[in-house]
Amino acid sequence: MVSEERLSNYPSPELYETNPEQDRKGPGAFRILLEVVQTLAIAVVLYFLIDFVIARVRVENISMLPTLQPGEFVLVNKMAYQFGDFERGDIVVFHYSPQEDYIKRVIGVPGDRIEIENGQVRVNGQTLDEPYIAAAPQYVGSWDVPEGSLFVLGDNRNQSSDSHRWGFVFEESVVGEALVVYWPLNEVKLLSQPMMVKANN
Repeated sequence: MVSEERLSNYPSPELYETNPEQDRKGPGAFRILLEVVQTLAIAVVLYFLIDFVIARVRVENISMLPTLQPGEFVLVNKMAYQFGDFERGDIVVFHYSPQEDYIKRVIGVPGDRIEIENGQVRVNGQTLDEPYIAAAPQYVGSWDVPEGSLFVLGDNRNQSSDSHRWGFVFEESVVGEALVVYWPLNEVKLLSQPMMVKANN
């Protein structure tokens, strides 16, 4: 038989008891806080990564009708020309001035000769097939595209301030290639279709 004196040498059972309420407010709460902080950190990193690669622009005028409507929002791939070349038919966003960006279609790349007459656009002597324009251009002119530059036009040819008025766009001023209209939802569409511009013999 164990005496009361010997029993007193054993630790009291309550020393091994845990407080469930304390557990919930202690390590568990810390883990939740840590997960929240980690999630927020990942979200911030992803935001800046996406912002580094993608720009969001709002179409402000009618110069790209019927392809782009005023009020539409467009995603722009800012890395498109870090790894690829400009192609005729690309829709690009560029810095027209330090305060203003324009969105237009690339018609001529370095080395091209552009001629516009009789309502037609010719590149290097070949007439372009342009099903996307609002109307045939009512102006004439010819341009030789220099190195490091682009010749751009709005799809709404007769109501667009573009290369036929003020000349070439420096390649270095291009923000990126317009990829998709993402808003409004009923107007969502892809824009990255360089082969839309084809030269006919």
